Amino acid sequence: MQSNDNIRPRGNDFAVGDQITPRRLRANDLALLAAMNVPLVRVHRRPVVALIATGDELVMPGEAPGPDQIIASNSFALQALAREAGAEARLLPIARDTETSLRAAFDLAQGADLIVTIGGASVGDHDVVARLAESMGLERAFYKIAMRPGKPLMAGRLRGVPMLGLPGNPVSAIVCAHLFLLPLLRAMQGDAAPAPQEARALLAVDDGPAGPRTHYMRATVAPGPGLPLITPFTRQDSALLSVLVQANALLIRPASDGPRKAGEEVSYLPL
Repeated sequence: MQSNDNIRPRGNDFAVGDQITPRRLRANDLALLAAMNVPLVRVHRRPVVALIATGDELVMPGEAPGPDQIIASNSFALQALAREAGAEARLLPIARDTETSLRAAFDLAQGADLIVTIGGASVGDHDVVARLAESMGLERAFYKIAMRPGKPLMAGRLRGVPMLGLPGNPVSAIVCAHLFLLPLLRAMQGDAAPAPQEARALLAVDDGPAGPRTHYMRATVAPGPGLPLITPFTRQDSALLSVLVQANALLIRPASDGPRKAGEEVSYLPL
């Protein structure tokens, strides 16, 4: 028997000066900090997100929609995503397609760390978000992205607070949330690498050319003999939430990418 059996050497787990890389703290991180005898930790507080759905066509779940109306669904997905990312999400009343209603919604958003509007960001006659926000002093960072779905995306600062204007189509709004909202929330909480993390897979089927915009295709990823196998759904309409529910990945087809054959290596974002 060795004399040091069942004896753990000092400093075997951690040593003076060791640090935890800045990130969203997990249960295991808290255990390590406590074991290190760290009684207080400097952290970023949870950012407060104000969510504003816009449009005369929207009614809340449980209401009876008229012939030209739909149920407001985007807000609930975005609220859940924001909470999963560590934020506090405030669901504000639906803003109608009038400057009075939208201005009232912006007033209710005061005190939030981030304002997210849903719909009303394109160039139609009833799309008043961009027009009113600019009249209120919006410092626009960008408007429209060469991506599919989600081209009518807007970002900037309103009254000194970051603002993100998401498209109104359900899938467009949720895809843009994964690509822009979640990284923004991670950055606001001190994440040093907030961008979405791409993974690699092999196409399970042939796929046609991508078109002029980067296409984030709803897809399923399954284990393969080496890399995982990814299969895009045939239907990619940005109104089809049922397809998004079945997806566990977004296949990334770069702009102007040519046809791809089954077995070729591609990039994707896990969902």
